Amino acid sequence: MPGAPQFVLASASPRRRDLLAQIGRAPDLIINPNIDETPVPGELPEAHALRLAQEKVERAAAYPAARGAFILGADTVVACGRRILPKAEDRDTAKWCLERLSGRRHRVVGGIAVADPDRHARTRICVTTVAFKRLSREEIDGYLASGEWADKAGGYAIQGRAAVFVRYIRGSYSNVVGLPLYETERLLESLGCRRAVREAVS
Repeated sequence: MPGAPQFVLASASPRRRDLLAQIGRAPDLIINPNIDETPVPGELPEAHALRLAQEKVERAAAYPAARGAFILGADTVVACGRRILPKAEDRDTAKWCLERLSGRRHRVVGGIAVADPDRHARTRICVTTVAFKRLSREEIDGYLASGEWADKAGGYAIQGRAAVFVRYIRGSYSNVVGLPLYETERLLESLGCRRAVREAVS
């Protein structure tokens, strides 16, 4: 069908949209899958991230507008050991997360799922290790005042002011931002999703 979307992002995250645009993969259509992201009892971080990515693809695939398109779903989980840290929806939750992350290493787990137009699906998991410096009360309060924590997994955004908290990072940086680009590109290519050719504007 002329004008039908070829590539659908099953996520309302502006960070994922911007990361895809960075590599020439701007989605033709964005669908907010609006799923329940509550972990099930005993669910480990990797299983949780992958399940949510798959559920987002399945939810988006039910939309008539996504028919015949490649669909990408992704989820990002911040984990300390086996514990999944929540998405910070209020200041108290963000403070609790920052106190847990202070002075220790944590994992950022990215789950990716892609379905082709025939609904054959493939998945990937990407894990990045991040180490925070020990945070003072003043540093935590200052970051909370910035508001950058809002709606962020683990209560921080590495691409913002929280960058100064990071002692080291091992693995994909873009995964911590919201989407592991190398793994995503490989997955899309493996299913035959070609990049759209757009002429440069002089």
